[in-house]
Order: sequence, then C-alpha cells, then structure tokens
Amino acid sequence: MAMNIVLIEPEIPQNTGNIARTCALTETKLHLVRPLGFSIDDKHLKRAGLDYWHLVDISYYDSFDELLAKHSKESFFYATTKGKNSYTDMKFFENCFIVFGKETKGLPMDLLSSNWDRTIRIPMKKGIPRSLNLANSVNIILFEGLRQIGFPGLE
Repeated sequence: MAMNIVLIEPEIPQNTGNIARTCALTETKLHLVRPLGFSIDDKHLKRAGLDYWHLVDISYYDSFDELLAKHSKESFFYATTKGKNSYTDMKFFENCFIVFGKETKGLPMDLLSSNWDRTIRIPMKKGIPRSLNLANSVNIILFEGLRQIGFPGLE
C-alpha cells in the first residue's frame, strides 16, 4: 500500500463506498474509525463501492487513539477547511496517513490544534457555509499525494 486514508466516524454510506472504490483502484489502505453512521452491510455502501469491495484493504478501529497506537511511527496529515496549509504545499510520504472527519462536523478541534502544522485544506471560495463532498476531497488530496510519490504501482 502506497498511502492510507482514514475516515473518522463517516456518516454517509455512499461517500464511504466511493472512497473505498478509489482505494481499491489506487492500492490505498482504508482505515475506518467507529462509530460508523451506517452498517457495513448497507446496500448504499455496497452499491457505491460496486464490485470493488474484495479489492479494498480495510481496517476498523474503535477509536482514533487505537489507530494512533498501532501506527505511532507514521506521518499523519489532517484534512480540514480550517487547515493551515494548502494540500499542494505539503510534502507527502509513502505510507503516510491522510485523516478526514465526519461529513457534518469534520475533525475535532482538539485534534487539529495539537497537529496544526500537519493540517491541510483544499482552497475554496470564502463565505460559503458548505465545503466539498467528502469523497471528492479524499480524491483530490489522495491523488496529489500519489502524484508526489510517483504513482507507485499505478499506470
């Protein structure tokens, strides 16, 4: 696996299914942190992932602390609309973890404030109360990371 995507408490099955499909096609590991806002057997989740589920390497965690304990030596980046850095200004590494929060609230402020130099954002128009869809945001940032490390294993 070249990179890792972490979804903390994802709420919308279609988003997670679309992200899983992207992970399958890019050999990216997907990490899901509970509670999930849906059942992993949800028909919308499966339909969004189509027939790629058997190709996705997924790990489940009961908390973000559990994930951190297991991967304490890795580099983490935190995607948020409040991010300090544009995602294009960051140097991504092979096997790094890109962390995304739930669709309605994003990542918790205590997590962001303790990792401020590792927060990343996608530039967007100011004054709009909404941001990009989670699956779109994952794709944008993941593909920049993969580009930086030379798209290993992809053609």
